Formats: sequence, structure tokens, C-alpha cells
Amino acid sequence: MISIFSSPARYTQGMNATEILGREMAGLGLEGPALIVTGKSALAQLADTWKETLAEAGYSFSIHNFGGECSLAEIWRIRRAAEALPARVIIGAGGGKALDAARATAAELDLPFVSCPTLASTDAPCSAVSIIYTEAGLVAEVRILPCNPVLVLVDTQVIVQAPARLLISGMGDALATWFEARACAASNAQNLRGGSSTRSALALAELCYRTLLQDGAAAIEAARTRRITPAFERIVEANTLLSGLGFESSGLAAAHSIHNGLTVAPETRAFYHGEKVAFGTLVQLVMEESPFPEIEEVLGFCLQAGLPVTLAQIGLQELTGETLEKIAERATQTGESIHNEPFEVSSAQVTRAILRADELGRSWQGRLHGTSRKA
Repeated sequence: MISIFSSPARYTQGMNATEILGREMAGLGLEGPALIVTGKSALAQLADTWKETLAEAGYSFSIHNFGGECSLAEIWRIRRAAEALPARVIIGAGGGKALDAARATAAELDLPFVSCPTLASTDAPCSAVSIIYTEAGLVAEVRILPCNPVLVLVDTQVIVQAPARLLISGMGDALATWFEARACAASNAQNLRGGSSTRSALALAELCYRTLLQDGAAAIEAARTRRITPAFERIVEANTLLSGLGFESSGLAAAHSIHNGLTVAPETRAFYHGEKVAFGTLVQLVMEESPFPEIEEVLGFCLQAGLPVTLAQIGLQELTGETLEKIAERATQTGESIHNEPFEVSSAQVTRAILRADELGRSWQGRLHGTSRKA
């Protein structure tokens, strides 16, 4: 199999990075006019800066207010706005759904896409993937697009304004990257671009995990006090760039399939993507029969970060056998990334691994609380 590594053309990160957006776009040879697809929060924070930086670089632009859902109807509305301008580049600014809608529209129009995430809650900003939902909020399709963003610009002065829980959720998503990449390499599974992983992608995935362990606690403290520190910058990079390159160029495995299975239970829908992926990572390690010291390391990290390690922590305090069966069946359906594991996976295996992961998580919670009481 041919190896394929996929990435944005340029990644720019730092405090007040939006101030050089126009300069970065010009340096890449992008032409205007630009259509900015943005949510309300991003617009409130960045409208004046966009006006200054884009005017300075000679770009005219128009704003499209994102409707809140990355649906076919919203993509159509963005397309109409882009064609009316007519846009030569599309900029997405905001959370994951705003970026996905803008990215999908740019692909339909064969226009370059600039990704400006205002959260570090997932690893999607660097990718060429858009998840399309129905107007009711259910997943309709996952589009693998021809091109990654030409520019990903991450303004940490904006990122740090978000609730710390969103950064932590991004850490949960990033936690899976190394373990899923490792599983895909072991099975020689295809990555999201249809090739096998490169050694570079695996190295970035492992660096992502090591960065979480080293800087996670300090970054969370910085996020809670809204301070931009070196540890905060490194975790934003891990959540966004390292995890993004790692998952797209190495592949997904069980952790994300477990997440997808968990979504069939309505009780889990109040929890973020990365929170459910973190529990899915623990389930994957149990299913793989990973060395216990490694499982302990992941449990310790999750407990320190405030990521879920039990079913109760993702809303499933009273999980019925019927619901568990539905979760396992959804996680193992045809086409799911769980089948990238280097062994055959059945729904019965998933059921056992979920229960065992929950048992381990509860045991570690009890140990932590017991230590706290003694202290």
C-alpha cells in the first residue's frame, strides 16, 4: 500500500494571530474577495480585527452568519452567499460545525479554505473532513474532501476565552490519537486519505500523547485562569495540529467507534465528543489487552484532567443490557474504524471491554478518593 501524509499548507498559532491573517493569506497567494463564515461569538470577538488585517492586505470581504448546524441547507446558503460575492476564498471562523460547513462549501466551489478555529476542543480544524448533520442534529454523512485547508490560523488569545472544559474535551480527543494510530499501523489499515501511515505521522501522534502527559495539568490551570502560558500553547498545538495530523494521516480505530456507539444512548448527548472519546480510549486499551501500566497511565491522566473513566461520568449511571447491546452493535457496524484493530472485533468483545473499563475506572476513582480522605 502507498503511504500518504495529509496536512494543511500552513499552520500559524499564537497570541493575537488574527492580526496577521491578511498577511498570511497574501503570503500564500490567496485572492479576494473573501467570504467569512462565522458564529456569533467569533464575530463579536474578531470583527474589528478582520476589518483591519484584511484591508491592510488588500482584501475585500463579506460576512455570512453561520446558522448553527452543518446541514445541507446551511451549506446551500453559504454557497449562495459565496457565489453572489463572488468569493475567491472562504474563511471559516468559530467552532467545529461552522468550520465544517465552510470547508464543505469551499470544496463544492473548488475554492481554497482558511480555517480559523476559536476553540481547541477537537482535532478537526486541520483536516479535510466535514461531518454533515440533518436539521434535527443527527449525523447524515461524513465527507472526505479533496483538500486540507490552505491555512489554519489559531489565535490563542481567542482560544483562552473559552471554558476550560472545552480545552479538556480537546485533550480527550487527542488522547486517542497515538493509540489509534498505533493500532492502524499494526494492522496496516488505510488512513483517511486511502494510504498507509508514514513514520512521520506516527511520530507526531506519539508526540501528541507525550505532550498531553507533560503539559496537560499546567495547561488546564492556565485555561481556568485565562492565562496564555507555554504549556497552554503546547496543548493547543497538540489538540489541533498534532492530533489532527495524527488521526488523518495514521487513521482511527476503536476509540472513535466506541464514541459513535455511545451516541445511540440519549443520556450521553450532553457530553462533548472528546469526553466520550476519552472513555472510548480506555475501552480500546482494555480490548487490546494493553499492558496494565499503560492503562494505569491513561487512567491517571484522565482523572487528573477531569476526563470520564466510568459510564456514570458520561450519563450512563443505570446502563441497561439492551442499551449496552445497542452501543456495541453501533460501534461494530460495517465500515466503523474499530475494524482497523489488528484482530477481529465482535459486539460481544466490545460489551465486555466497556464493562471492564467502567470497572477499572470506578476502582481508580475509589482509590483516588480514599487517598484524598487519608490526606
